[in-house]
Amino acid sequence: MNNTGPTNSSPHLLSPFDLHGLPLRNRVVMAPLTRARAGRERVPNDLMVEYYTQRASAGLIIAEATVISEQGIGWVDSPGIYSDAQVAGWKKITTALHAVGTPFFLQLWHCGRASHSSFHGGEPAVSASAVKLNGDSIHAPNGKQPYETPRALETDEVAAVVDDYRRAAERAKAAGFDGVEIHAANGYLINQFLDSKTNQRTDRYGGSAENRYRFLKEIVEAVLTVWPANRVAVRLSPNGNFNDMGAPDFRETFTHVATQLNAFGLAYLHVVDGLAFGFHELGTPMTLTELRAVFSGPLMGNCGYTQESAEAAIASGQADLIAFGRPYLSNPDLVDRFANGWELNPPADLKVWSAPTAEGYTDFPFHQPS
Repeated sequence: MNNTGPTNSSPHLLSPFDLHGLPLRNRVVMAPLTRARAGRERVPNDLMVEYYTQRASAGLIIAEATVISEQGIGWVDSPGIYSDAQVAGWKKITTALHAVGTPFFLQLWHCGRASHSSFHGGEPAVSASAVKLNGDSIHAPNGKQPYETPRALETDEVAAVVDDYRRAAERAKAAGFDGVEIHAANGYLINQFLDSKTNQRTDRYGGSAENRYRFLKEIVEAVLTVWPANRVAVRLSPNGNFNDMGAPDFRETFTHVATQLNAFGLAYLHVVDGLAFGFHELGTPMTLTELRAVFSGPLMGNCGYTQESAEAAIASGQADLIAFGRPYLSNPDLVDRFANGWELNPPADLKVWSAPTAEGYTDFPFHQPS
């Protein structure tokens, strides 16, 4: 796991980082890519052990989005963290990564309206409000299906979902993770509460930016009963339109959210600031510089970064860490390729994301000297 080389042109990106006492060998983070290799029971398996250990030269790995409960499911064969078998499966991976000194965070996920009734015994998915996702279709257990109108969570149901996050955080600790990342981005349940486009509630969880933030606030507070603040992170996507997101007041909303999160002393704030995953075009994009003004902890950029742009972001102080997603699909040795100036493998066909086999998962080649 060589992190430096004679052609190293990224001294900042490849430098060590102290994440509140957790040593990272470099500032390259493997982003929480959603994959689909856990099977019907959503139990991490030996193929997943191989996949993550292949990519262990990252400074930090964030596990793929992992559902906190059966209610949170919205992706075929994605892993979970709500059963003892799932905990045992993840324990194999955390043990393998810790054996080579790689820190590992678990991303806690609830899909909300980005789901389908066929995942839930015919019952509708839940969301902040009964606002249908405007999209082509969803890959459901019974094949591609049109999106459906979700059911708004009742006010007295919210506390149970918050407690699901707490229990998932407990299981993540039992599985040996180094911390957890709360997925509040990309149009999933927490994002649906944050965004005024999808949150049309009139109770204490709707209306003002403060009220729309309340759900995330309660989740963070619940997770902090399990983990210290410096091992809890949050992911946001202020610019994203994935899963039909984006509201005109996005800048006000996410400035408020980042300002409030700053008070917790979190491990880091993970921001999908790049536009390569889609931009809602409702104003000029929010930047890491804007968020740095209100969030004083470690800041992680994400989405569309190259080695060069990542180096520039860290060198300038805009970011402390950069998460790479798609480059990690086809380049298990991404850090070594950066360090030595080796060419990257061709980008992976995105059809491999949800394939159930090793093909397109663990079969991408490491660099071979010529």
